[in-house]
Amino acid sequence: MESDHPVLKKPKLDDSVDCVMEEVTSHAAGMKQHLHWTQWQMLDSLLPTGGFAHSYGLEAAMQSRMVNNQEDLRSFVIQILENTGSLLLPFVYCACKSPDSTTWVKLDQLLEATLTNEVGRKASASQGSALLRVAASVFTEIQALQDLRQMFIGSKNVSFHHAPIFGLICGLIGFDSETAQRSYMFVTMRDVISAATRLNLIGPLAASVLQHKVALDAEGMVQKWRDRDVGEASQTAPLLDALQGCHAYMFSRLFCS
Repeated sequence: MESDHPVLKKPKLDDSVDCVMEEVTSHAAGMKQHLHWTQWQMLDSLLPTGGFAHSYGLEAAMQSRMVNNQEDLRSFVIQILENTGSLLLPFVYCACKSPDSTTWVKLDQLLEATLTNEVGRKASASQGSALLRVAASVFTEIQALQDLRQMFIGSKNVSFHHAPIFGLICGLIGFDSETAQRSYMFVTMRDVISAATRLNLIGPLAASVLQHKVALDAEGMVQKWRDRDVGEASQTAPLLDALQGCHAYMFSRLFCS
């Protein structure tokens, strides 16, 4: 005799597993896409890290009559990038490869001892401190940033130099080491050229053209200096270092460094 009640079929185990796997895959894809937005924001000029308060010695170079026109500016930018690649990329690379507090403290202390002029050292610490504060406030899903800031805020053992902080944050938000180093060179180039526009050395359109032209040189320097240990960090443009050190002695100035 047939029953009037419908027979309930048990779902197959394979179907349940497939459903769960699909949800996990979809969630992972969503997280990866969100991570891309985070990475792009890290390089956005709207991120208030204080980078535009520094000219990397350009203001002092102009007042010293060493940079007088656009050709001089291009040469200056290339030398800044060369010096950044040789001196600071190793710190970005090592911090990005091992984005933990122990490695970061060692790198920060080493860079504090390496930087040779007071103006540059203060500028690096100011930018790095601001970058960590902003990153901890914006990228709230990365608990390690909150913990790092709370642990070392007010500490006299660290200086929060920019290059190691930048590498650390890049490592935590998913940049590979090569992209982190290229990003650091891009941010440096962007900030120097931006300073040139505010010093009325170059107009906004010409600045964009210059940035596009210098990009090839910047990429060559990334390939030349990338993936080096901090033991290989070196100063390749001592004159620029001396110029930046003169910034504090200028009677009138627009930038902090």
